Amino acid sequence: MSSIHFNLIMAFTISFLGTMLYRSHMMSTLLCLEGMMLSTFIFGSLVMLNSHYLLSFAIPIIMLVFAACEAAVGLALLVMISNTYGIDYVQNLNLLQC
Repeated sequence: MSSIHFNLIMAFTISFLGTMLYRSHMMSTLLCLEGMMLSTFIFGSLVMLNSHYLLSFAIPIIMLVFAACEAAVGLALLVMISNTYGIDYVQNLNLLQC
């Protein structure tokens, strides 16, 4: 395993642990999810470039589109929760109320 692959796996692992530890704050969770998607995108791009298979070059672009959609939905939820409740601390919210 090369050092680039090791660093990408460690970046994904640290982002995943950050998601598990800081899941009470929505902004921290979104940042950790973006770190996970970025490390997955870079790892997928490296694998596709090393495989030399032309049809697989679209996969990192598709992953990037899904990451952008995930970021847009996450930020929309963050803005909605911040406007409604005034805080991004998710454990204090009662989301079952209308």
